[in-house]
Amino acid sequence: MSSHHFVKEQQEPAVLILNADEIHFDQISPLLEWVPTVLVAEKALDQVLSWGIKIDVILATKAFQSENMHLLEEQYPVKFLRSEPENSLDEGLNYLLASSNYAAHLVGFPHLQALELQEKTKLMDLTILDGDWKYYPIKDGNFKKWFAESTIHIHAKEGLPVEILNENGQMILPISYATFIEVPEGTTEIKAPSMFWIGEQIR
Repeated sequence: MSSHHFVKEQQEPAVLILNADEIHFDQISPLLEWVPTVLVAEKALDQVLSWGIKIDVILATKAFQSENMHLLEEQYPVKFLRSEPENSLDEGLNYLLASSNYAAHLVGFPHLQALELQEKTKLMDLTILDGDWKYYPIKDGNFKKWFAESTIHIHAKEGLPVEILNENGQMILPISYATFIEVPEGTTEIKAPSMFWIGEQIR
């Protein structure tokens, strides 16, 4: 990789891989271009190791660590961070905050749990890669973007009123379990009284 690809440490969003079951390497590859910090949960480790990418931190149980000390050499200078599987997200994000890394891509995190990230989004910029969808939070409730003709997903607290304005006109609707919107080519504006997440298909 040429030298101009290296940037100041912590400048690029970290990549926290929690589950790689439905993720392909070509989805991850663009996130790695600028040499970010990469954290991988124990559950996803075999899959990620098969991609041959550089890992910085492995989130794993004490038992896993003691059985896999060879990884410290093979992946040098990787480090282990002790974590139970159900705590991998919190441990990973707390590690990043402690190391002054304020942005992260969460890979293999279920978008249906996005609302649980509300407190963390006050401290960090987070995006979610869930299968072939990418989600990002609209923290101030105001969103405006040019889209090709496509389908987007709006994820928010059930019943949140959302105003949508584009070439199709203006409509106001309450968010339900899965609110998918067909957007025409052109600029779409979305407004809501509180934070919501936008999902776009990336494959």
